[in-house]
Amino acid sequence: MSSTSNYTTLIFDIGNVLFSWSPQTTTSIFSNTLREILSSPTWIDYERGRISQAECYAAVGGEFSVDPTEVGRAFQDARDSLQSNEELISVIRHLKAHSDGMLHVFAMSNISAPDYEVLRTKPVDWSLFDGIFTSAGVGERKPNLGFYKAVISGTGADPSRTIFVDDKIENVLSARSLGMHGIVFDDQRKVVRALYNLLGDPVERGRQYLTVNAKKLLSVTDNGIFLRENFSQLLILEATDNRGLVNLTDTHRTWNFFQEKPLFTEEFPFDLDTTSLGLTVMGSPEDVAHSIMDDMLDYTDDDGIIQTYFDHRRPRFDPVVCVNALTLFYSYGRGHQLDRTLHWIRKVLLHRAYLDGTRYYATPECFLYFLGRLLEITNNIYLAAYIKPLLIERVQERIGADGNATALSMRLRLCAYLGLRNDVDLRTLLPLQCEDGGWEIGWIYRFGSSGIKIGNRGLTTSLAMKAILEMQQRFPSPPSPPSVVPAVPLVKQADTTAQLLESERSERRETEGSEMVMVEE
Repeated sequence: MSSTSNYTTLIFDIGNVLFSWSPQTTTSIFSNTLREILSSPTWIDYERGRISQAECYAAVGGEFSVDPTEVGRAFQDARDSLQSNEELISVIRHLKAHSDGMLHVFAMSNISAPDYEVLRTKPVDWSLFDGIFTSAGVGERKPNLGFYKAVISGTGADPSRTIFVDDKIENVLSARSLGMHGIVFDDQRKVVRALYNLLGDPVERGRQYLTVNAKKLLSVTDNGIFLRENFSQLLILEATDNRGLVNLTDTHRTWNFFQEKPLFTEEFPFDLDTTSLGLTVMGSPEDVAHSIMDDMLDYTDDDGIIQTYFDHRRPRFDPVVCVNALTLFYSYGRGHQLDRTLHWIRKVLLHRAYLDGTRYYATPECFLYFLGRLLEITNNIYLAAYIKPLLIERVQERIGADGNATALSMRLRLCAYLGLRNDVDLRTLLPLQCEDGGWEIGWIYRFGSSGIKIGNRGLTTSLAMKAILEMQQRFPSPPSPPSVVPAVPLVKQADTTAQLLESERSERRETEGSEMVMVEE
C-alpha cells in the first residue's frame, strides 16, 4: 500500500464477491424461483432479523406455492454450495499485509442470522477482517442508507477514504452517494487491478515490474511478433537512467533500429532517427559525433528536409525523425545547418499536420513529445522563443483527448516540462497499470507502408513512472476531484472562421520571417 494512498478502509460484500453459491437445488424448486424468494419482502424482513427462519420459510412457501420443507432443503443446498473466493481473499491479504497497519478490512452483507452462523463454519481466514456487519445484526439492509451509516459509525471509517466492493450496482450507488469509492464486482480481474491501483504506489510497482523483467523488455507488433530493437531500449534508458534494464547493440558510429534480422525484409538500412537518439542518449566523442553529422547532411532533399535513412535509395522523411536529428545537431551547436528542416517542423506544428500520427509514428503525442525533448535537452534560447509558445498551445489542445498509455505518459511528461497541470490525463493513466505493475502496451511506431504497429510495455512503464514523478514534483498538491474543471482548458482545433483567418495570418507572418538568420546560444 502506498504511503500516499488516500484509502484506509476496504468494505466487501460477501455473497457473489467473497463467496459464490449455486441456485441449483436437489428439490422441486427451480433456481429462478429461489432467486425470486431472495428478493421478496418476506425474505428482506428475514435478513433484517424481523422474523424467524421458520416464519420466513412458512411465509414464502405460501407466497410461491411450495412446501416449506422444500424451501428449507433448497436453502440447505445453497449453503452447502458456498465456495470462498480464495483468489480475491489472497489479494486482500496481500494488500493488508503491505499496508504497514494502515488498511482496515470489513465485510458487509445482507444475510440472516442462521445463514451467517453457517457461513462462519466455512474454512476461511476470518481473522483477515477487522469486523463483519450483517443486515440481521444491524437491522438494516443494503441498499438502504441506514446500513451504510451504521457501518461508518461502527468502524469510524472516513467515507472519502473508503473503498466499497459489491456485485449489485444499486448497493454501490448508495455507497458512492455517501462519499465512498464504489467498485462494481462484475469482472474479478478488473476489480483486482482497481484495488492494486487505488492502494499501491504506482511508481514503486512500475519499478518492480521493470526490475523483474530487466533485459527482457522486448517490443512487440500488434500481430504478436516479438522483436529486439534499439530505439525503445534507448528511450527506456533515458527515462530510467538504469543501464541494467536494457539490451543495446554496441555501436561506435551509426545505429540501426533493429538489433537482429529485420521484420519483413532482408535488410534494413541504418537510420538517422535511431542514430540521433543513440548519440544524444549514450553520448559520443565529439569528433565521432561531428563526423556522423557530416554524413547526415548528405541526406537532405531539395527542400532542405533531412531524411530518414542512410540510403539514397530510400528518399523518405518524417517529422519526428527530423525533430530527433535537430536535437542532435543543436546539442553540438550545429542546428543552423538544418534551418530549413526546423522551419518545416514549425509549419507541421502550426497547422497540426501531425494529428493522425506520422509515417513512422502512431500518435500525435509522439511528434509533440520529441519536440518537447528537443527544447528540454538543448535548452536553446532561440528554439524556446521560436517553438515553445506554439507547443504549449498544441499540448493544451490534446489534454483530455483519447490516447493509449504511452500517449498519455508522453502528454503528461510534456505538461510537466511546460508547467501545465494535467489532472485529467493523470487520472486516466493510473487505472491502466496492470496487476504486475507494468502499464498496458501503447503503440508508438508504424512499420513503414505495412501499417503494422510496434509497442513496448517496458517503454510505456518507464514513461508512465517518469510522468507521475515529474507531475508530483511540479505540482505537489493532490489532483483535483473529477468534478472540478481542469486548470488547463481543452482548446478545440480551429474550426470557426475567425480562428481560420488567424491561422492564415500566422502563416503569412511565418512565411515572411522564414529567411531570418538563425542565431544559437
